[in-house]
Amino acid sequence: MRNGFKVYDVDTHVMPIAEVLERYVDPSFRPRLAELTPYRVPAGQTADATERHQYSVHRRLYRRILGEAGLHPTFTGRGCAWRGTKLPRPGVQDDRADHRVQDMDDEGADVHFLVPSSWTGTVGLDDTTLEVGLIRAYHRHMADFCGQFPDRLRGMIVASTAHVDEAIKEIQRLGTSKWAVAVMLLVRKPVDHPDLEPIWQAAQDHDLAVVHHSSTWNPPYFPGSQDLWDNIFLGRMASHPWGAMRFVAAFIGAGIMDRYPHLRVGILECGFGWLPFWARRMDEQATYVGGTAPLKHRPSDYLTSGRFFGSIEMHEGEDMFNCVTGFLGDVRLSAPRVPLPRLSRPCPRLVEPEAGETAKAALEQCDAVLQTDMRKKQADRRPASHISQAPWAPWFTKYTWMS
Repeated sequence: MRNGFKVYDVDTHVMPIAEVLERYVDPSFRPRLAELTPYRVPAGQTADATERHQYSVHRRLYRRILGEAGLHPTFTGRGCAWRGTKLPRPGVQDDRADHRVQDMDDEGADVHFLVPSSWTGTVGLDDTTLEVGLIRAYHRHMADFCGQFPDRLRGMIVASTAHVDEAIKEIQRLGTSKWAVAVMLLVRKPVDHPDLEPIWQAAQDHDLAVVHHSSTWNPPYFPGSQDLWDNIFLGRMASHPWGAMRFVAAFIGAGIMDRYPHLRVGILECGFGWLPFWARRMDEQATYVGGTAPLKHRPSDYLTSGRFFGSIEMHEGEDMFNCVTGFLGDVRLSAPRVPLPRLSRPCPRLVEPEAGETAKAALEQCDAVLQTDMRKKQADRRPASHISQAPWAPWFTKYTWMS
């Protein structure tokens, strides 16, 4: 709770180190960890100087600075500016769920939705069984991690597109777990591929949303990732929106939302200012060039159907919010959410104002909170916070604090 608002942090990452993941692998998979040794890279030390490692596969560096002819000798494009005011407690990414919740209490966050990264780069390996082994280990870890605070920590079931049968087993095994509220693909084939239909059916059967989150530095890479001229400024701007654009168009254009009428879908950390343009362009191209499955509605109608969730980056601001909702409809949510400024970690903020309050009024209240914090802490207004985009209804239904 923060300033009277309940906060659901919808895109906070979790990157358990290799030493943590390896505790949870199947006994039959343990001998195969040796095959992952080339991708087990240093990740600093613990407080007692114990070496830490993480799995990193085919990590991409962006070494060229715009305006320079060649690659920079020291610039890697991997660093980013710290914009918090307080460092997180140790182990919040690994096995210290208690420390994460203490940080949440400091920030005023009620619930964290945890997005995996780093080890998910194993989708870039040729041997697809390796990703399955780590997926299963990650799920066991999440059950333990989130299980310590079942009303505060949530996550997603990671689904291998190379082994759909294994993905279905994991959804069926975990789909009723309190921590599991969504499904995310490790994409090796187009998301519209008919082989993936059982995943959509299983997600709908278990009332799980389908989420997309792009990646900048590790597989699965975004469309056009080879065409950014080795520059992180271009790469970071393009990665998340381009990936989300392709995902949205393919998911809608394939008729998946027609075949599974209760399935909800969301896109994370990619902004929403592009949605009006994309909605109208999808409508135009669907009739101009075709190439979609038969659809019951215009592509743009699925965006405003109540089953699609979009995220807003804080830098997009209220003026862009008003612009987008001017194109896609007036805003009134059954549980509207607006952002609060980041205090310690690069996490988005989702809050629930009073029922029936317009998103504009909620934004105005939030802006007052933000300005107060900015004056006190000289905070940067650009942290990657997100709010749900109206007029879409909540897409995570397993809210305990909303029931």
